[in-house]
Amino acid sequence: MESLHKLKIGAMLVLLALFQLGQGFYLPGSYPHKYGIGDYLNMKVNSLTSIDTEIPFSYYSLPFCEPKEGIKDSAENLGELLMGDRIENSPYRFKMYTNETDIFLCQTKPLSAHEFTLLKKRIDEMYQVNVILDNLPAIRYTKKDGFMMWWTGYPVGIKVQDTYYAFNHLKFTVLVHKYEETDVARVMGTGDAVEVISTVENEASDVPGYMVVGFEVVPCSFRHNADAMKKLKMYGGYPSSIRCDPGTVAMEIKENEPVAFTYEVLFLERDIKWPSRWDAYLKMEGAKVHWFSILNSLMVITFLAGIVLIIFLRTVRRDLTRYEEVDKESQAHMNEELSGWKLVVGDAFRAPANASLLCVMVGDGVQILGMAVVTILFAALGFMSPASRGTLITGMIFFYMILGVAAGYVAVRLWKTIWCGDHKGWIGVSWKVACFFPGIAFLILTVLNSLLWGSHSTGAIPLALFVVLILLWFCITIPLTLVGGYYGAKAGHIEYPVRSNQIPREIPSQRYPSWLLVLGAGTLPFGTLFIELFFIMSCLWMGRVYYVFGFLFVVLMLLVVVCAEVSLVLTYMHLCVEDWRWWWKSFFASGSVAMYIFFYSLNYLVFDLKSLSGPVSATLYIGYSLFMVLAVMLATGTVGFLSSFWFVHYLFSSVKLE
Repeated sequence: MESLHKLKIGAMLVLLALFQLGQGFYLPGSYPHKYGIGDYLNMKVNSLTSIDTEIPFSYYSLPFCEPKEGIKDSAENLGELLMGDRIENSPYRFKMYTNETDIFLCQTKPLSAHEFTLLKKRIDEMYQVNVILDNLPAIRYTKKDGFMMWWTGYPVGIKVQDTYYAFNHLKFTVLVHKYEETDVARVMGTGDAVEVISTVENEASDVPGYMVVGFEVVPCSFRHNADAMKKLKMYGGYPSSIRCDPGTVAMEIKENEPVAFTYEVLFLERDIKWPSRWDAYLKMEGAKVHWFSILNSLMVITFLAGIVLIIFLRTVRRDLTRYEEVDKESQAHMNEELSGWKLVVGDAFRAPANASLLCVMVGDGVQILGMAVVTILFAALGFMSPASRGTLITGMIFFYMILGVAAGYVAVRLWKTIWCGDHKGWIGVSWKVACFFPGIAFLILTVLNSLLWGSHSTGAIPLALFVVLILLWFCITIPLTLVGGYYGAKAGHIEYPVRSNQIPREIPSQRYPSWLLVLGAGTLPFGTLFIELFFIMSCLWMGRVYYVFGFLFVVLMLLVVVCAEVSLVLTYMHLCVEDWRWWWKSFFASGSVAMYIFFYSLNYLVFDLKSLSGPVSATLYIGYSLFMVLAVMLATGTVGFLSSFWFVHYLFSSVKLE
């Protein structure tokens, strides 16, 4: 009792310490920056994106104004580069809490034939300009059918009756909030640079400061007076008032004519706390439907899984009880009349065909599943928030590399178990584990990257980054997998409860092909995630922000449980009809959910991405879908196989067989 009391006190102290830390610091990617009145705020630009092509391009690939100091790339992490983000500086600049109107930026050179054609093409393909201020993307509100909708970024231009117009005047609204000092320390900087400064006896804290808590943009098309701009310089005031009306267009783009760009900025103080400034981006349309659908799916699938589990346990227990309650005299007589799974006792643990490939796929599945669980858990805790661009992809790569140890260990130990303790060939198995999934991933990535290179897209992985990824693979993932394989070879193998006969038992002919049942079993796991899959696909291909990682973690755990149950039921059914080849079937019973996800991806392409144009865009979509489906198959198949292996081992070790 005394130790329990001490444990409670310790837990309370830990929670108190975490609470105090939460009062003084913010989660990664959310560093508040204090700006004094009149301080410059420099806006950055990201890649041009389109849901019509899914191919990003550099902002400066179009004839836009360039900064005086030249174009400079911002520091980007691995995840940002892989996602196609190219964050660069821009000529747009504001002064904190200083409203400015009619600011002249620049006038481009007369549009060449190539620039004119390219600008029209980008407008036809619905490309959006993405701008960032203090790590916040610009948000644009539009009203449609009485509903207020929001978008990140603004369109390059618009086509009206075969005439193209450019949005060349931008009205920015910067929402600010008075800077609030914390009790412990204040964190200066954004995601690019951080400096922690003590607030004790700091006289500078009396100086009023503000934080950026919102960033909105309204694009307008305005035709400027050519004569009025002849003597204007960058950041000079346009001589006449510019009326920004998003409902009208005036700046028609023509070949051999320049385009002038202007902007205005308005600062508004709002009662929005710093940690809540991303709420505007996370309030997606249909949020109530989203939450209701997820809860409904969880309830239905939990109910179905519970029924399957209850029926299954009752059936197995009845078989075991009936078999174990007979005496020794009737045991011999019963052995002659055995039926069902008892007849395959000498074949249940017979080595499967392509045992090496099975071990490799199970090892890779453990690695992928572990990466998914850890990454989603960290994201649900807030360590991979939307404010931290690229951290989700970076975290996935990091956890995947580290979990190479688990992949090598599981694969080699399974290999050793299949061959009853003989670990000969474990190095080859470890190498295959380290190269199977990453090799396929690099093959798909290389093909897709060549298409992006040919399109001159920012989504193409730079050659230097490609070399870095290969070095990470060979210098970290492969050695860690070999280390895991070494410990797997040293670990003891799992002893089989029964011996295998020398001659395999003939499998009776079945009325229906067993693989048909295996492929059909994937429908139940698919039912646990198809609703959530819609939101994930919308995030990937429609440019939305995915934020319900807590629900995703619950769905993932439920998916693991359902995959295990489905595989157990299928394995038991095969054993009952004297089919002892359960190894691969248990893997694909749950892994077949990937097939339904791929069909759903094709359905999403046809009915939800109707505007997706061009063979390159369609190839990119299908390529990334195949990559996702392969990862899902390995992860879910591993869950099904390991649960079935445990069940078969438990089943045959629970009865006494002569």
